[in-house]
Amino acid sequence: MAADLSSTSADVRLPRVDGPRAEPERPGAPARVARLVRRLIVPAAVLALWQAVVAAGLVSQASLPSPAAVVAAWWTWIVGPVTPLAWYSGTWWLYVLMSVRRVVVGFAIAAAAGVGLGVLIGWYTVAEDLFDGVINFLRAVPMTAWVPFAVFFFGIHESAAVFLIAFGSFFPVVVNTAAGARQTPRILIRAARMLGTRPKKLLVRVVLPAALPAIFTGLRVGLGLAWVLVIVAEMLAVQGGLGYALWSAYQFSRLDLILAAIASVGALGLASDRLVSAAAGRVLRWQRGLTGL
Repeated sequence: MAADLSSTSADVRLPRVDGPRAEPERPGAPARVARLVRRLIVPAAVLALWQAVVAAGLVSQASLPSPAAVVAAWWTWIVGPVTPLAWYSGTWWLYVLMSVRRVVVGFAIAAAAGVGLGVLIGWYTVAEDLFDGVINFLRAVPMTAWVPFAVFFFGIHESAAVFLIAFGSFFPVVVNTAAGARQTPRILIRAARMLGTRPKKLLVRVVLPAALPAIFTGLRVGLGLAWVLVIVAEMLAVQGGLGYALWSAYQFSRLDLILAAIASVGALGLASDRLVSAAAGRVLRWQRGLTGL
């Protein structure tokens, strides 16, 4: 009888597979080039149409400078010599550094607080009862409504900008993190408990890794909002930075510089989003392996 049981057990035993684990396929160089070309089609078409409209005289240069005029003003802003007629020349780097510093500090505060509190809210019912209602109440208030408070409380100071950026960027991070923690597959939790994982370590070893896709989504949304808020803060609450330069260009009726400042913010926002996306791609390799994406 023992022999029969042994043979039955051997019949249902899964075969062992040796060799390296399967990695998700990565697109080759031609596919990457094709994707890059597709991404450039719409911006190139918009710029070409814009240039054609201005060149044809359908819109005056005073109402809408051509892309060439904007690029020329942008170039002077970046590397040009300072003259009485070009007070802004060579100051682009200084303004960029001011804005980047404010975004980095404010977003770092928002990310740390949002991820930490979001995991607690998503995992512990007590934390959800304590904080969920307050967070949803505060995030319903437009961030522009907090500008007078920030100026009144902090004054025309760096702290006002950092407060607005951190406060506004916090909400997408905490909401997405909490949602990701709530959606942790129960089978993972049961498996971890069967393997002897203590309840206090479940949060770090199971819940947090499972919530990472949602966390990175919140970080990307929060980072985009941080760039919006730094411009608002620099236009209204602090001196210096791209928002301050944009407002100064408006006061001098320099639409070419206004568009150059807008393009600068867009480029910096895109670059920072690509950095977060690259970090997510490295951290979430296991997800690509499971989904084949």
